[in-house]
Amino acid sequence: MTLVSHDRTLADLVAENLSAAAILDRHHLDYCCHGDRTLADACAQAGVDSAVVIRELGAATPTADAECAGLSPGMLADFIVATHHRYLRDELPSLEALAEKVRGVHGERHPELDEVVGLVTELSADLLPHMDREEQVLFPAIHALEAGGRDFPFGSIANPIRVMATQHDAVGELLGRLRAVTGDYEAPADGCDSYRSLYRRLQRVELDTHVHVHRENYDLFPAALEIADRAPGSETDVEVALP
Repeated sequence: MTLVSHDRTLADLVAENLSAAAILDRHHLDYCCHGDRTLADACAQAGVDSAVVIRELGAATPTADAECAGLSPGMLADFIVATHHRYLRDELPSLEALAEKVRGVHGERHPELDEVVGLVTELSADLLPHMDREEQVLFPAIHALEAGGRDFPFGSIANPIRVMATQHDAVGELLGRLRAVTGDYEAPADGCDSYRSLYRRLQRVELDTHVHVHRENYDLFPAALEIADRAPGSETDVEVALP
């Protein structure tokens, strides 16, 4: 059972119980890019009553991250590609089209849909090439690192990890703006089925992407860095541009 208290970090709370992810999202508490904050600090910064969050977390059904438990870094990278990357590659183009359709019907009464369309387009433009770089550069390097490889064209494995983590921050900001402009994904009373479907699917993208980024930032990346640090004569940390 997860021990919920003010001094637990958001990342630890989600790592121990995936059910915590949706609760923290609902309260605008970022556990994927800023999960090293304690619950108390995160609630204070967001202006959220920590007692309410603790009560909800304590009542949440315990759900372990069984799919990823015990996976090696290479296996976890493969899982992320097969699960999160595949989902986003399938979902984002469809969401862009749906957002345009909903704006075409409801945009005159709901001008905020202009921003929704822009943010969905920007999210897709950020995430798709980001996933390409992970699949073509970072994740193969993690596999090679596990097999004993240490000589990479980009220098230390820390270099692409640093780039990916920075890009995660930018994606987190986009998702935060989407949640704000959609009023926490609450479709208006005059919204049609497509409008409601758009907001439900955007909320699912947010949750899945937050869990996705959490798994990379707090599981995959630290595990890869630990392997690199254990190597004799660990490579020098030199900044090298990624393709």
